[in-house]
Amino acid sequence: MLKQRIEDVLYETNCILLPIEGYQNEPLVSLEEAVVPLFTIFDKKILEKNVWIAKNRCESPADGLTQDESASIMMYTFEWNNAEHSLYFILNQTLRMEDRQKLRPWFLYLKLFITALCRLPSINDTFCRGVKANLIDRYTPNSNSIWWGVSSCTSNIDVLQSEQFCGKTGPRTLFMIKCRNARSIKNHSYYATENEIILLPGSYFQVIGQLPSSDGFVIIQLAEKKPPHDLFPLPVINQWCRMEPGMCLEGMCVKKNCAGYQQQVMCSTS
Repeated sequence: MLKQRIEDVLYETNCILLPIEGYQNEPLVSLEEAVVPLFTIFDKKILEKNVWIAKNRCESPADGLTQDESASIMMYTFEWNNAEHSLYFILNQTLRMEDRQKLRPWFLYLKLFITALCRLPSINDTFCRGVKANLIDRYTPNSNSIWWGVSSCTSNIDVLQSEQFCGKTGPRTLFMIKCRNARSIKNHSYYATENEIILLPGSYFQVIGQLPSSDGFVIIQLAEKKPPHDLFPLPVINQWCRMEPGMCLEGMCVKKNCAGYQQQVMCSTS
């Protein structure tokens, strides 16, 4: 559930690793095909069952996604009996490994999943993330940080103050993140009421500031920035993926020098 994915920030070490490359060149296949290489990591029957559930719940997907694209997001949000055995947990653990070859079995699924996320509207707004630990020493003001995993956030700070999440006592870290390329997966999550916001792997941040308190609670302000080098190349998506009759064109900007590069843009035809 959202709690586990938000608190996953605890495992981000800010290490500079080799870029995550190669997955974007894989073919775009069905979800059934995308999980076949993962049979070496997960129980085959469980994966096949989860694919069936996800695709049946995504028969009429929102946001112009295909059934397989929407189902790949939903399957990411599934919570297994043991959270640390969940697909999202193992994927994020692997995204943070120095040995990039460990990601090879994930390439087909990553291509489908990231393509789906890139087709969602890009959101420029401030979101938050928190954990029951004091992480102030990892985030020095004016330094840069990289989160290699898929990062989950929320727009509701009150959620993080509940006892289910960070609570109101003891060591806690609240991240306030000014995002450039966030995506809402509300329409594709198994837990739609959680309003989960996603940042892509390899997200790069500048630490704007810290606000510590005497009881171990600290607020860390981050701003998402374009990295000096491409840490996570995105799949090539048709520049114009949808047309609203007589009104506008909507699609993904693929011009590297444009301010809207790799963001969802809309151009009026009137």
